[in-house]
Amino acid sequence: MTELAVETWQLTRHFGSFVAVNAINLRIPKGCIYGFLGSNGSGKSTTIRMLCGILQPTSGSGSILGLDIAKDSEAIKANIGYMSQKFSLYHDLTVLENLEFYAGMYQLSGQQKQDRIAEMIAMAGLRGRENELTVNLSGGWKQRLALGCAILHRPPILFLDEPTGGVDPKSRRMFWDIIYDMAAQGTTVMVTTHFMDEAEHCDQLGFIHQGNLIASGTPNELKAALTGTLVEIATTDPIGLLNEFQGSHLPVQDAYVYGTKLHVLVEQEQLALLERWPYQIIAPTMEDVFVQYVQNNRREG
Repeated sequence: MTELAVETWQLTRHFGSFVAVNAINLRIPKGCIYGFLGSNGSGKSTTIRMLCGILQPTSGSGSILGLDIAKDSEAIKANIGYMSQKFSLYHDLTVLENLEFYAGMYQLSGQQKQDRIAEMIAMAGLRGRENELTVNLSGGWKQRLALGCAILHRPPILFLDEPTGGVDPKSRRMFWDIIYDMAAQGTTVMVTTHFMDEAEHCDQLGFIHQGNLIASGTPNELKAALTGTLVEIATTDPIGLLNEFQGSHLPVQDAYVYGTKLHVLVEQEQLALLERWPYQIIAPTMEDVFVQYVQNNRREG
């Protein structure tokens, strides 16, 4: 039987009459990289804060490493790493002073403290910059320093809330390399993101939309569940072409703008309807899959 790092039962959070998280059930195995995907305002951060013991659920329950998120919040905080998009760094402190502050928070001392700080400086690529003020670091350097602060105490589970927002693509790739290494060593990682391409890096995924968990599974399982044939049409005016599609009332499953192209989901036998456009059949990306789950959820709603 797979040992779980995170499990929730009907986890719910209201803010007044607004339902931010609606009765979600999560099961995240130990050592898994779990991607929690959704648009801004979908309930990702609220869920993470409940799991970390920062925010009490309105109803439902959950456990982290066997600890109850409502009753054992202090014990949970001592056993997890948490990093938000704001990075939780003190900009008026140096790189080394930030690490020393967090080492004190995690009650590290003596040689263990020095060894862990040296390890985090090396991991973040900040050797030679220990005495530089954090405010002077670029977004990518701040990101890796914040991660170093979050994992100083070697937590068995790490929560990353939108950790790659506001950093350049190269920093995002380097950051994911670090996450891979941690997971390979047995760390459970739960990461929220609205970057759909990052979903491909995860072992398992959960899609959240308007507070509801609308799908979960491995990337391949979620892609396999997409019905129909996906085609891509190159165009200089994707919005105009979308309006043309909608105005023609073609019996396609869906059509939506994807960057500078139009993606159209059809049944195999409907491909003849698209003959006047230079289309090509493509494999769905995780963004395509997410769009379809959201559309299906809206129709069911």
